[in-house]
Amino acid sequence: MRNRTYTIGCGLLLTFGIASLAIAQGNGSQQPPASQQLQRIHTPQSIDEKLVQLTKDLELTPEQQKQVRPLLEEHHDKIQALLDKNPTKSRQQLAPQIHAISDETHHKIHALLNDPQRELEKAMQHHEHNGAENKRSAPPAATPPEP
Repeated sequence: MRNRTYTIGCGLLLTFGIASLAIAQGNGSQQPPASQQLQRIHTPQSIDEKLVQLTKDLELTPEQQKQVRPLLEEHHDKIQALLDKNPTKSRQQLAPQIHAISDETHHKIHALLNDPQRELEKAMQHHEHNGAENKRSAPPAATPPEP
């Protein structure tokens, strides 16, 4: 069950991870535009991959798959339009809008889930949240003394 929860977490994280990527910031150095950073992740093929992952992780029915696909396509189109309108902005600058688009899509997909699927999703989110907390609260790794 723990591995299944982790797998579900990874699937949804992949699905809505664009927001996390948009928020992530390197060391403050100059970043390329978001459109360049996201071009490998945000592709039409990624819609199919996301649908396959969600189907596997949340056990989507064929009917749910038919309902989720347009939501993923809409998500893709909205983010692509945002990138097209703002070709020189970094992902950090676009993070609030990308996050809002991802949240909207998540809520729409959540509304299509049945109770057992919502429980799987809830367990995954709990696991994901705890993992993020552990990463933030972990002390920096000590460097071994040089001989």
